[in-house]
Parts: sequence; structure tokens; C-alpha cells
Amino acid sequence: MQTIENYNFAGQKAFVRVDFNVPLDENFKITDDTRIRAALPTLKKIIGNGGSVIIGSHLGRPKGVTEKYSLKLILKHVSDLLGVDVQFANDCIGEDAKIKASALQPGEVLMLENLRFYAEEEGKPRGLAEDAPEDEVKTAKKAVKESQKRFTETLASYADAYVNDAFGTAHRAHASTALIANYFDADHKMFGYLMEKEVQAIEKILNNINRPFTAIMGGSKISSKIDIIENLLSKVDNLIITGGMTYTFTKAGGGNIGKSICENDKLDLALELVKKAKEKGVNLVLAVDAKIADSFSNNAKTAYADVDKIPDEWEGLDIGPKTEDIYTEVIKNSKTILWNGPTGVFEFDNFTHGSRSVAEAIAEATKDGAFSLIGGGDSVACINKFGLADEVSYVSTGGGALLEAIEGKILPGIAAIQG
Repeated sequence: MQTIENYNFAGQKAFVRVDFNVPLDENFKITDDTRIRAALPTLKKIIGNGGSVIIGSHLGRPKGVTEKYSLKLILKHVSDLLGVDVQFANDCIGEDAKIKASALQPGEVLMLENLRFYAEEEGKPRGLAEDAPEDEVKTAKKAVKESQKRFTETLASYADAYVNDAFGTAHRAHASTALIANYFDADHKMFGYLMEKEVQAIEKILNNINRPFTAIMGGSKISSKIDIIENLLSKVDNLIITGGMTYTFTKAGGGNIGKSICENDKLDLALELVKKAKEKGVNLVLAVDAKIADSFSNNAKTAYADVDKIPDEWEGLDIGPKTEDIYTEVIKNSKTILWNGPTGVFEFDNFTHGSRSVAEAIAEATKDGAFSLIGGGDSVACINKFGLADEVSYVSTGGGALLEAIEGKILPGIAAIQG
């Protein structure tokens, strides 16, 4: 498989799919440019070789051309970070794009307009009524698929090489993230530096494990994590279940959880997971106490209670000190760590302590030689909020993509390069 490090882009044009889907405030100013900065090494490598770059990305979830999702909004910031006056094409497959891509000289960079302004990027028809007849839906899907081929061919025609550096969209079989790779032979398609790191991190977590392996799974719903949990049960030594899921497990075991969040229709599933963990010899670690509140508010009255003895009008919003000690002990004795999901409502400053204790324990274990992977939006927000991102092994840029990889699914954006 071709690698970006070994490839010489001199005199060549590279189509680079990046993930510049960055958050913007009400004034359309970037509030977090992490994703842009993450792609800089790849872009600079191509320019440094004497190649030229065609940047393709999406922004938001537009249903057609929408000014508030135009990549023009981030053009200056990308230019400033890259140190190059990035050109802009006001369409991704129009004449403007074709002319500018054709005229690109070594060292120059062109950014295409939002790829998702076209339904062909995602391959999904737009404008259909929810109750549209089945034959109408089929006809619309067929039409989009046919035009998607032309859309993809046009994007591919701009370049001599294809570089995928957009791990955040690797789980989507979109035109620019997977289909376009078919138009380049194995020697002219590759991962960017960021994508390489992501793939290596996943490989290490799933297939190159140094034990003991501990996974920390948070979040409010078992239903959204069931596939991940079941896949991990065949891989981990310790599985810490935390966050809102705690209370579904606790209630399933006969505990009193007050008005804490709970999936009442998943109580049997929780018991089944406990049984599976025991059968596989996995140490399933659950909270024993909680920081409780009399309302869902940062300024609520708080107390501590055993997790199975929460008063009726109270709810658990974080783990308690006994649980922090238990989690910390397990984490510090681990050699491979995956963290996905906080221990509580970390957005409220009064309920960040549990998540902070987990982050600090992971940092400590990493310092002692463990490999630690932080993934999923909330966990990444936590590790950044606590200023510990530089003290863990790797912080993933992909939420959905990482989770699907952990579930054991093949990611189209990765398969398109690896074959």
C-alpha cells in the first residue's frame, strides 16, 4: 500500500479529502480549528514536495446550496494556518473548479466549495416527501446513484493522486471519501498523516493489545453502545460501564435509582450483558456510589449516595468518591486503555470531578507505559477541558467513525485505500 511519506508529489496535483467540518459561532467565526490544524502536516508535505493541492471537504449538513455552510467562511483561516493564499472555487464540479484545478501550479492550493451542496456526494435523494410512494423513492435513488458516478469522475479528473485524510467521515461510503479511490491505482492513492495515525491507533486497540486492556464506556444509553460493548467483551480484560448507563444496570439489578436516567426497556439487556461478561471472564466494573442532585442543574443541591439507594426525588449526575477510587485502581493497572464517554454531566462544572479523575488516571497510566486512546465527542471534550490531551497516547478526531471501527465494522474510507 502506498504511503504519503514515501510518495513524491513533485509536479503532481493531489485531491485531498479533509474534514474541515468545524464549529462556527453565530457570526460564522471558527470556535475550534482542531480539525484544520490536524490536516496541516499532510497539506504541507504535498506543497513541500512541489505538488499542488485540491482540498475537498464538507461543512455541516446542507440540503442544497446554503451560504451559512459555504467553505468560503473558513478560507482565510486555512490560508493563514497553511501559509499559502488558498484559492477558492465557487462550486466543486462546475467550470470554475475545472478551470482553476487545471491551472494549478506547484505549491498552489485550491479549495472546492462544500461537497455536500450536491446530493451526489452522499448518494441520497433530496426533496422527497416522507410518505413518497416506494416506486418514486426507488426512481430517485437510482437517478442519484447514476449522477453520483459522473460527480465522482469529475472530482477524480482534477488530480494525479488521491489522499484521504478525513477519518471523521471514513465510515461513510460517499463520493469523495470512498468511491473516488476507485479512479486511482494502488500507487496513486493513500492515507494522509492524520488518517494513518487513526488507523494505527484502532489497529493497536483492536488487534495489537498489550494487557491488561481496559475499556471505559460512558454515555446515557445502552442501546447506542450495545454493538460496541458486545464486540469489546471478546477483547477486554476490564470493562467499566459509567455515565447514564450506570442507572439502567443498577435498576436491572434491583437497585433504587430515584429519578436518574434509565432505559426501562433495556433492563433485560443489561442483565444479559452482565451474564456475558461473566461467561467471558471480563471484569465488569460498575459504580457503587453517585453524586446526586435534587434537579438537573449545575446549581442543584447535591449529596452522595450508594448508587442503588438514591432517594426518589434525586438523580445521579456523576460518580461518587468510592467509585472514583475503584475506577482509578483499574485504570492505573492497565496497559491498553480506551475511553469513550464521561462519567457524568461534565458540562456542569459541579459534576466534572468523576470524569476528571478518570482522565487523570489515564494520563498517569500513559506515563507508566500504557497505550491510551480517547475517542467520541464527549470524551475528547473532557480531555481537552481538563488540559490533558498531550498526556494520553492518542485523541481521535472521529466520533462515529471510531465507534463503528470499535464495533468491528469495515469503514468504507479505509477499505477504499487498503483494498
